[in-house]
Amino acid sequence: MEITCVIIDDEPNNIQNLISILQAHCGEINVVATALSADDGITAIQKFKPKVVFLDVQMPKKSGFDVLKAFNNPEFEVIFITAYDQYGVQAIKFSALDYLLKPVNIDELKIAIEKTKKRLLAKERDYKLDNLIEYVKLGHKDPPKIALPTFKETRYVRVDELIRCQASDSYTTFYTVTGDQILVCKTLKEFAELLQPHGFVRTHQSHLANIQYVKSLLKEDGGTLLMNDLTKLPVSRQHKESLKEALKTLQWINFARAD
Repeated sequence: MEITCVIIDDEPNNIQNLISILQAHCGEINVVATALSADDGITAIQKFKPKVVFLDVQMPKKSGFDVLKAFNNPEFEVIFITAYDQYGVQAIKFSALDYLLKPVNIDELKIAIEKTKKRLLAKERDYKLDNLIEYVKLGHKDPPKIALPTFKETRYVRVDELIRCQASDSYTTFYTVTGDQILVCKTLKEFAELLQPHGFVRTHQSHLANIQYVKSLLKEDGGTLLMNDLTKLPVSRQHKESLKEALKTLQWINFARAD
């Protein structure tokens, strides 16, 4: 199965390095065009209609996300290749998409290509990519949707509809305002880092709470957090101070709204 691809990266050396790796280890990948800017990348995609785009996130003037925003319904798969960028990586993780850090690791590249081949063979619509495009278009104006891959499907839920998350070994259960419980095969640590900028705070090794749904902080058992759904979450000594600081911020926001 031949897979046509376009590589978009503002650094010529990175493009040549990736071409060399693909030629040596991924013979089914056919590089039909390369581009050093977002605008040239958009033109190349429109002209060659590749099955896969290797896309750098950080580029001068326009980013890799600007490339995606130029296509309402992308008919290509994307493999992100980027230096670490907090916003960029967060956006990609929110949509449960894979990304490769520079310099590219050959084994990780092979895994990403295998996943892409499976989607192409199944002719699946990439809703994860759709969610990413929606995320970057919204910017910081509205709460984003987070992709929650379960055993049967991937659920897309607005972060402001999540009440709390609870860990169980390598799994995390998400509890929503509609009463759903969504089990995901990922650790709570991964989601804690991702959701912290959106008002979530760790109360305990096994619990993550959305402070917007906190009802009160009880003194029982050395500290317990009562949520709006009447769930009680334990508060560990390790996380008590950071929780109190987060609740002070919540009280100030509520006071400001009352004015």
